[in-house]
Amino acid sequence: MDHIIGQTNGQDANTAGAAVIIDGDQKTFMQDVVEASRAIPVLVDFWATWCGPCKTLTPTLEKVVRAAGGRVKLVKIDIDANPGLVQQLIQHGLPLQSVPTVAAFWQGQIADLFQGAQPESEVKRFVEALLKLAGGSMPSADLLAEAKLALEQGDAQQAGAIFSELLAQEPENPDAWAGLIRALMALGQEDQAKQALAEVPAKLAEHAEIVGARSALALAQEGRAARAQLESLEARLLANQADHEARYDLATALNAMDQREAAADALLEIMRRQRGWNDDAARLQLLKFFEAWGIDDPATMASRRKLSALLFS
Repeated sequence: MDHIIGQTNGQDANTAGAAVIIDGDQKTFMQDVVEASRAIPVLVDFWATWCGPCKTLTPTLEKVVRAAGGRVKLVKIDIDANPGLVQQLIQHGLPLQSVPTVAAFWQGQIADLFQGAQPESEVKRFVEALLKLAGGSMPSADLLAEAKLALEQGDAQQAGAIFSELLAQEPENPDAWAGLIRALMALGQEDQAKQALAEVPAKLAEHAEIVGARSALALAQEGRAARAQLESLEARLLANQADHEARYDLATALNAMDQREAAADALLEIMRRQRGWNDDAARLQLLKFFEAWGIDDPATMASRRKLSALLFS
């Protein structure tokens, strides 16, 4: 990504992961897999030359393992070249009657397994779960946490650089896309934020993080117009408390000023005074606020409670 250029602390995943992808066999299985798994999680890829799905899965496994930066190991076992090992493992309950089969070892034991070719996203989730079991995480998770912290602390430039680095590694990471959009907004680069939103893969368009970033961008644009009329909106409400349009625009302005609870309360007041006003515009705008703020935001949680009390009173 070239939206933001900056220095980060990421490492070259290909370099880091190359040494932990090896071919194994019956003679080295105990050392390469069972014993090694006492120090590092080990994936074992049972494959065969005649297996079509194996030709798809193995490169995916290698990519995800390299991205893990040395935190997980991959051992590839050709089942036809190691029939004795396969029979021994079958006797121990490992279902190797079909390939590809991927078994995860940790602390000398099988921790999990899956069979059949899987998309990269599923393989990544499988490895993330294994790393979590082992008390670790993917480097991408560390990068994401670092970027989010930087954004929370007001360092949007650094956050944007890290989000961009993460997207270079994982172009379909919705959290990184949403984070980049929000970082660009924080830097006042709304045109670039729009460009980034347009580049989000179509399959991610309705992901909650992307929806939230899209709503935040739309609200920022609405908020600028409303803030320019702030004094006149307040004057209109002083003159007429039933001016719902003024209160609606005031809510949008307050949100743009990051006065979240006040913004939500203004929309809730419209709903109290006239339920369903303007085709339920107040409630729909409030839901857009929630999307933009995030489900865990204190203002979202507090205002959701107020909305529920109002709707079910």
